[in-house]
Amino acid sequence: MNRLDLYIEDEYRSDRPFQTLLYLYREDRGNIALSMLFYIIKHSPEWLMPLVVANVIDILSYPNTHSSSGLWLNGTVLAAAIVQNIPTHYLHIRFMSIATRKMSTNLRSAIARRLQQLSIGFYYHNRSGTLQAKILRDVEAIEQLTNDIFQYLPSIVLTILVALVTTAIRAPWFVGFFLLTVPTAIVLIRLLQKPIQVRNHVFRQQIEGLSAHLIEMIKLLPITRAHGIEEAEVRRLEGKLISVKQAGMRIDSINAIANASSWVIFRLLTCICLMTSAWLAYTMQLGITVGDVVLLTGYFDTLSGSVMQITFVLPQISKGFESIRSVGEILECPDLEHNQRKTTVSSVQGFFTFESVSFTYQHTDRSALINLSLQVEPDETIAIVGPSGAGKSTLLNLIIGFLRPTAGRILLDGCDMNTLDLRTYRRFLSVVSQETILFEGTVRENILYGTEQVKPEQLMQAIQDANAFEYICKLPQGLETKIGENGVKLSGGQRQRLAIARALIRKPRVLLLDEATSSLDTASEASIQEALERLMQNRTTFVVAHRLSTIRKADRIVVLEEGHIVEIGTHAQLLANQGIYAKLHALQT
Repeated sequence: MNRLDLYIEDEYRSDRPFQTLLYLYREDRGNIALSMLFYIIKHSPEWLMPLVVANVIDILSYPNTHSSSGLWLNGTVLAAAIVQNIPTHYLHIRFMSIATRKMSTNLRSAIARRLQQLSIGFYYHNRSGTLQAKILRDVEAIEQLTNDIFQYLPSIVLTILVALVTTAIRAPWFVGFFLLTVPTAIVLIRLLQKPIQVRNHVFRQQIEGLSAHLIEMIKLLPITRAHGIEEAEVRRLEGKLISVKQAGMRIDSINAIANASSWVIFRLLTCICLMTSAWLAYTMQLGITVGDVVLLTGYFDTLSGSVMQITFVLPQISKGFESIRSVGEILECPDLEHNQRKTTVSSVQGFFTFESVSFTYQHTDRSALINLSLQVEPDETIAIVGPSGAGKSTLLNLIIGFLRPTAGRILLDGCDMNTLDLRTYRRFLSVVSQETILFEGTVRENILYGTEQVKPEQLMQAIQDANAFEYICKLPQGLETKIGENGVKLSGGQRQRLAIARALIRKPRVLLLDEATSSLDTASEASIQEALERLMQNRTTFVVAHRLSTIRKADRIVVLEEGHIVEIGTHAQLLANQGIYAKLHALQT
C-alpha cells in the first residue's frame, strides 16, 4: 500500500474535521510550526506599539524621573520590530506554502485515486460537476482553513495573552475588566455557530449543483442550438443562479449580523475602558498614569479586535470544516470495487459460463436480468439483441465487471469472477462503444492510451487494420494532430476507427462491441464493419447491435426480452424459428 492510500482507508474522518486536518499535515507539521513561529515574530509590532507609546508618553509627562535615552531605546526597539517584518513574513509564507501546496496535491491525488476505485454505480448517482467542485473548490477551502487555524487563531490567542500579561503587570485591576470580553465572544460564537454551519452546508450544495449544471449545459450546446431553445436553457441556468444567490445572501446576512454585533459590542467596551482609565488617571487613583491610559486603551482595542477576528474567522472555519465533510463523501464512500487480496489474472482464454445469473439495480423492484444461463467458448462471437430495456447493457456491464450478479455467478475460464482482481482481468479486455471516448490530445496519444512500450510497426499495423491509415495521413500533422476535446475535430467514423485502433493495440482476448456502428452512415459503417471483423478474429466477442444486418456472421445470437433469454441460435436458425428475432429482422428489412 502506498502513502496516498492511507488518506482513503485509514485516517480520514469527516465527522472529526479538526483531527482530519491534522492528519492531512502529518508529514509537514514542522513546516506549519515554523510558519506559525515566524508569523508570531512578524506580528510583534502590533503588541509592542501600545507599550512603546505608553512608555514614550510617560517619559514626556514625567521628564524629571526619566532620561531622554529612554526615548531612543523605545524607538529603536519599535523600529527593529517593524523592519524584521520583511524576512519573517517571507519565511512565514514560504513554510506555509510548502505545507499547504503539498497537502492540496496529495489530497487531490488521493481523491483521484479513490474515484478510480469507486464502483461505476457511484457515478450513476453523482454528477461530474459535483465531483469537480469537490476536487477544486473544496480543497481550496481546506487550504484557507489551514491559514485560519494555524495562522490567525494562534496569533489572536497570543495577542490576547500578551495584552492580559502586560496589563496584569502595569494595571492588575483591569485584568478582570479585560476578561469580560472572553465570555462575550463565547456567547456570540455559540449563538452564531449553528446557523453559520447550516447555511454553509446549503451553499456548498447549491454551488455543486450549479457546477454540475454548467458542465451539462456545455455538453448540450449543439442540441440546444439545433432546437432553438437557447432562451429556455438560459432560464434553467438562471433558476440555479438565483438559488445560489439566495443561499449566498443568507450566508452574507448571518455574517453581517455577526460582524456588526461584534464591532458594536467591542467598540462600546473600548469606549468604557478609555473613560474608566482616564477618570482613574485624572483622579490619581490605583496608580494609573497618562501612559497607562494609552496602554490600557491600546491593549483593550487590540484585545477586542482579536476577539472580533475570532468571530470573523469563524464562518471561514465553518466553511473549511464543511469542505472536509464534502471531500469525505468521496474518500469515505463505501461503494468500492474490492480487488485487494483477490486472485491476479495473468492470462485469459475467453471461456465464460453464466450460471443462473440475475441482477437487480438498487432502489428498483424489477430485475434487469433473471436466471440467465449461458456458456461461451473461447474465440466465439456472441451477439446480444432485444428491445430496449431487455437487459443488454446490464449483461455487458456484468461481463466487464462494473456490476456484480445479485444472484448466480459468472465464471471466467472456470474461476468465479467474484474471486478475481478485475483490474488485472480488464488488461485482456477492450470495449468499442457507440459513444467513442477520446481526450484532448494527439491521434497517437489517443491510440496508445493505457499501453506501454508499443513498437512503431505495431502502431502502424493497428492503424491499417482499423482502416484509419488513409485519413490519418491527410491530417495536418498526421499522428501528432490535436483532435480537440472528445475528438471534435474528427467525424464520427474517424473517431470510431481511432477507437478500433486503440482496441487492436491492446491485443485483447475478450472484446465487447456496444452498438459500435449504429450512429454511422452506410459508407462509414461498411469500412468500420470490415475493421471490426479483423478486430474480432481469434477473440471471444460479445456484440450488442440494433442493426441486425451487422451480426449475421455471429456464431450465436442471444435474444433477450425483459431480462430473460428467449432465443439462442444462428441468424438462419432464428429466422426459421419465426420468433422475436424474426419479427425484429422483418421490421428492419
